[in-house]
Amino acid sequence: MIADDSEMPSSSGPTPRKATQHKKPVVIIVIGMAGSGKTTMMQRLVAHLQSSKKRGYVLNLDPAVTSLPFTANIDIRDTVNYKNVMKEYHLGPNGGILTSLNLFATKFDEVVGLVEKRAANLDYVLVDTPGQIEIFTWSASGAIVTEAFASTFPTVVTYVVDTPRSVNPVTFMSNMLYACGILYKTQLPLLLAFNKVDVAKHQFALEWMEDFEAFQAAVEGDESYSSSLSRSLCLVLDEFYKNLHSAGVSAITGEGVADFFTKVDSCADEYMETYWPELEKRKKDRADLDARRQEANLARLQKDLAESKGQNVVLSAPRRMEEEEEEEEEEEEEEVEDDEDAYGEEDHNEVFHEIGGRL
Repeated sequence: MIADDSEMPSSSGPTPRKATQHKKPVVIIVIGMAGSGKTTMMQRLVAHLQSSKKRGYVLNLDPAVTSLPFTANIDIRDTVNYKNVMKEYHLGPNGGILTSLNLFATKFDEVVGLVEKRAANLDYVLVDTPGQIEIFTWSASGAIVTEAFASTFPTVVTYVVDTPRSVNPVTFMSNMLYACGILYKTQLPLLLAFNKVDVAKHQFALEWMEDFEAFQAAVEGDESYSSSLSRSLCLVLDEFYKNLHSAGVSAITGEGVADFFTKVDSCADEYMETYWPELEKRKKDRADLDARRQEANLARLQKDLAESKGQNVVLSAPRRMEEEEEEEEEEEEEEVEDDEDAYGEEDHNEVFHEIGGRL
């Protein structure tokens, strides 16, 4: 059952819970390479929640998608006009997606507020990300989204792997390196979802992750540079594999989806046990740093007042700087008027709209 939403944001904050009783809902951020079946898997996860009578809330953060095979409660396309962003800022497709996501991130506190308002009635929050994985993973807006959710709810990052393509040891190692980068970038529990197990089973991947000698045997005989590098990296990633969760799923047949949600719950418990205390520690350290800065600024102000001996100090900018600023403002106004004339009133629509939940 997918929740409906038409209410205003809430300002209630999170409270720590025990690892065995993690706070609901669990946020699942789905990330995957283009062609890995990420969107199809999102559709399967939504369908599973509906069939199992679980309460879910769905977010779409891909502004360039033409149609979705599932219903999103909050859709970035309702807030940011992707095509108008490209036209307004003279951007290409990837730049348009990145800028749209950046614009949406400036209002993401409202999104968290909408989810927080309905938290008591939700089990999972599913977040679909742009198909261009690097736009979400390595951008400031992606960090804002993950940190906003992680500071409020148990959050799990799911990395969707194309299992048939990963049969190639070099491709498998490339996916593992990317997964390792995502783990250390987000600092959140990571769940590997080996998709398309109806085409190729993922046991070979589990074997390679558990036994580095099996992986080295798979690349034996290949003397290429990439294979030699993969052999060396399998030893480096051995420790990374030990603390990694994984599940084999099929977005087409639904195989392994129930086990996937079981692994998600385990990751949520790990979040409350390991990541939540670390997050609280970082927040406390940041608050202490801000307090020390305020004390230093106050001491500096008191020193300046003492040196001035109570005299009034008038700060004024040179007139030439004021004239230059006025000229720049006039030039900007002329450029805006020229742009509006070029695009016309019909094409110059609003880029940004108010965020709201969908039924």
